[in-house]
Amino acid sequence: MWGDRWGVTDDEVVRRYPCDELVPDPTLSAWRAVTVAAAPERVWPWIVQVRLAPYSYDWIDNLGRRSPRELRALPDPVPGDPFTASAGRPLGRVLAVVPGEHLTARIMGATMTYLLVPADAGRTRLVLKIVAAVPRWQAPLIAVGDLVMARRQLLNLKRLAEGRPDPPAR
Repeated sequence: MWGDRWGVTDDEVVRRYPCDELVPDPTLSAWRAVTVAAAPERVWPWIVQVRLAPYSYDWIDNLGRRSPRELRALPDPVPGDPFTASAGRPLGRVLAVVPGEHLTARIMGATMTYLLVPADAGRTRLVLKIVAAVPRWQAPLIAVGDLVMARRQLLNLKRLAEGRPDPPAR
């Protein structure tokens, strides 16, 4: 399906993720990934911070409010916590967490796992898998829309974890 893969390796696509256990027969499976030039312990606090804002296109997902650019020292989430927020309103639910390794959540009918995989030289693979049981005709539309938003989110989290400043406004 077009839009179901971005930045992932074949090995990352075939591995099992915690979200796979929660949606046993998905009609939508999508994978997104980036390599972050930082160790998992520097990436994890930014995954935790997704509870405050979506970190994608703020003008769409956060009603124009800017996602925080500094860490807020949040505690690790626990199952049942809100997953994220838009314009300060909590959205979704955290379903499973292994601090420093993965966060699995559900929002708007989709279940997703953010997985941190240590790589060489202090780098981390940040892999996001999304699964959902939706009508088959909707799956490609959702995958393409998610590709746009998730790609921006992962690139923003990568930049923040690497300590790089925001790009100049266009």
